[in-house]
Amino acid sequence: MTSGASAPQDRRVATIHGPSLHVRDWTPADAESPPVVCLPGLSRPLEDFTELAEHLASPEGGGRRVLAISARGRGLSDRDPDPKRYDVTVETGDILTVLDALGVGRAILVGTSRGGMQAMMLAAIRPSVVAGIVLNDIGPVIEPDGLIRIRDYLKERAAPRNWREATDAVAALMAERFTALGSTDFERIARRTWRQEGHEFVALADPALVRTFEGLDLTKPLPPLWTLFDALAATPLMAIRGSASDILSAETFAAMRARRPDMAAIEVPGEGHAPQLADRPTFDAIAAFVAEVAARERA
Repeated sequence: MTSGASAPQDRRVATIHGPSLHVRDWTPADAESPPVVCLPGLSRPLEDFTELAEHLASPEGGGRRVLAISARGRGLSDRDPDPKRYDVTVETGDILTVLDALGVGRAILVGTSRGGMQAMMLAAIRPSVVAGIVLNDIGPVIEPDGLIRIRDYLKERAAPRNWREATDAVAALMAERFTALGSTDFERIARRTWRQEGHEFVALADPALVRTFEGLDLTKPLPPLWTLFDALAATPLMAIRGSASDILSAETFAAMRARRPDMAAIEVPGEGHAPQLADRPTFDAIAAFVAEVAARERA
């Protein structure tokens, strides 16, 4: 844990359809507002934000309240018996349910990949909630090659027999695009991908999530989301791209910056989709953006 960081509390919040969500809440004494709400990628749990949350909750990072949410079917959140509800619109409604349940009227959203899509949709549905957005390796144009890779990974992955095998599998999947990471990083990611139950390893993401790709023709470009992006014109915005991303292209990243010259933008070297948000330069950039948004809120 980062020095001075607040010890988090784990909470459960019931959704309208029944499944309850796992929420982790870092609330330091005299926390600055607005809080930061972290939304993980398609098959990822809230633990992916542990390092960032500890930093932002620490005095050095601004002493912020940070909430991280595992979407239904991910991490320790309940799996949905109806996979059709693994849907961005449903998941965005779940975020509103969590915010309402925990008394959060306005927040800065940090969304990785699918979490960034949820953040943009939330801004469209209830703009009064959104004080600012950090989009981590997601934009209005999503590269189909990256989606094919993710789909095939979810479809084909086999359960490891031990943590060494799990770490090796993560390294085999990520090492080419994540040259900045090492074996310790890959083990950390593996332990956020699987949990051990006795002698068996169980995926922390519902295998039925692969059905979110049904009906998508990934041989063709997906419909762009520029309307959602352009609707953020009055929302403070930061975008992060992994230098080796196969989801957010350099061309789309440049187009986002051209449309929003005031947008804070950084590229993380030696990382692909999606940057881990666990290195000091990225910490500092996000903390600076959050502080700037908070200052605007107070003005």
